[in-house]
Amino acid sequence: MIPLEEAQEFVLSRCSPLESVELPISDALMLVTAERVTATEQVPAFDNTAMDGYAVRAADTHPAPSRLRVVGTLAAGESTDVPLESGQAMRIMTGAPIPPGADAVVMVERTREIAGGGGGVAGGGDEGAGGEEDGGDGVGGGESEIAGGGDAGGDWVELEVSVPPGNHLRRAGEDLQPGQVLFEAGCTLRPAHIGALAGLGLATVRVTKRARVGVMSTGDELVDVPGPLAPGQVRDANRSSLLSLVAVAGAEPVDLGLARDDADSIRAMISRGVETCDAVVTSGGVSMGTYDLVKMVLDEMGEMAWMQVAIRPAKPLAFGLVEGVPVFGLPGNTVSCMVSFELFARPALWKMMGRSDLDGQRVTAVASEPLRRRADGKVHFARVLWRYCEGRYEVRSAGGQGSHQLSAMAAANGLAVLPDGEGVDAGEQVELICLHS
Repeated sequence: MIPLEEAQEFVLSRCSPLESVELPISDALMLVTAERVTATEQVPAFDNTAMDGYAVRAADTHPAPSRLRVVGTLAAGESTDVPLESGQAMRIMTGAPIPPGADAVVMVERTREIAGGGGGVAGGGDEGAGGEEDGGDGVGGGESEIAGGGDAGGDWVELEVSVPPGNHLRRAGEDLQPGQVLFEAGCTLRPAHIGALAGLGLATVRVTKRARVGVMSTGDELVDVPGPLAPGQVRDANRSSLLSLVAVAGAEPVDLGLARDDADSIRAMISRGVETCDAVVTSGGVSMGTYDLVKMVLDEMGEMAWMQVAIRPAKPLAFGLVEGVPVFGLPGNTVSCMVSFELFARPALWKMMGRSDLDGQRVTAVASEPLRRRADGKVHFARVLWRYCEGRYEVRSAGGQGSHQLSAMAAANGLAVLPDGEGVDAGEQVELICLHS
């Protein structure tokens, strides 16, 4: 048997990043930028309000309370060239441009409209004052609708607070300036990144190609149609699991189908995968038995390594290149197949797609119950449930740990890494691999 790290290094050393492509940003989620992305314009494009409320001259809000004449309403998407004069206020909705002459916004929760006007107009005076003690309306966050809408309310507004210049303003360019680096090459594009690209008006982005991954199963005993099982038949859970794992990894799954235990059938299916995909994943037929035809066929087609890795589950692993395309031969037991994908295929696919964080999310956790095993010279990967509680990760067994017990694998959201030995007691630390979902 060979150590896990040696087998992983062997696989990764033979997988190279794919070429870069220009894609619409809507197709680039979870792909990796192939070049630096810089801002082409300023964001925000103009001074605007962060709140529903009233655009004012800050000096007119001192001392509080004060009354100002309402001269109009400005909604998001509208603008005005009419300057706001001293003693005036304008209703304004979140995102609307700040009218000329205004330098602050008072949020609507700190105001009261007064029908019919009246009362003195506060203005001028105490321009050096810094506003109320909170320096910003005295009310935290949130957006609201202004009662009445439009100009149907009063002609005057009473402001409960004084505010400083810049109150609740979003300044033009405070997020991004033209030429500023938005993302470096090698950035994995998550939803916020896609939003930032759209906010700049960028329709496309150059990324490392999304890998097309062909998935196939082999075995005369397998069936993939509904209905009662005949004696000796087994439902093909591996192919569905692997296609889903490929999709979760951010690659494009391609269903190559189910091959019977026939060398020509297996050869044709692998050939189709190699011709149309960037990688091929098979399950079953990689052990040392007489009927393991996958081994015979792959040995004919490419340069394959057949490994017995010092891990449990997922000890048998085949990997090599067929016409330059990586081919992963994973074990037939469903849990072993999925664990093997996590340890070998997923990191390799991520490398092919330009990612550098190949280990995924690994953290130190605390066992909330004993996680037992026996010493056998292997690293065990226990299927566990983890939760984050009071500043730490806690794990417990997800159920049966047999390599055929898919129900526990389905219940698990992590793998606890148990080095050779007797396992860990409750309260002891253990390395946790958080599974992707």
